[in-house]
Amino acid sequence: MAAGRPRIDLEPEQVRKLAALHCSVSEIGDILGCGRDTIYRNFKSDLDIGRAEGRMRLRTMQFKSAQMGSAAMLIWLGKQIQGQKDQQEIA
Repeated sequence: MAAGRPRIDLEPEQVRKLAALHCSVSEIGDILGCGRDTIYRNFKSDLDIGRAEGRMRLRTMQFKSAQMGSAAMLIWLGKQIQGQKDQQEIA
């Protein structure tokens, strides 16, 4: 009799999609029915790719929001990307 948990088949695409939604590794393990160590050990590159894809999609949506005239998003992106900051008046 084999020791350990029964083998489950995990698809890298599942891990990438969940990572793109910014799920934690613990959440991914819970959803897919395995431990977080299994995810880290076998799918580290898929985690990295998924997280990068999620950041790219979020950034794209932020730019679209700014292009549509969202003043708040324009200010936030200016601070984040351009290093702009609010002027503080000293009296």
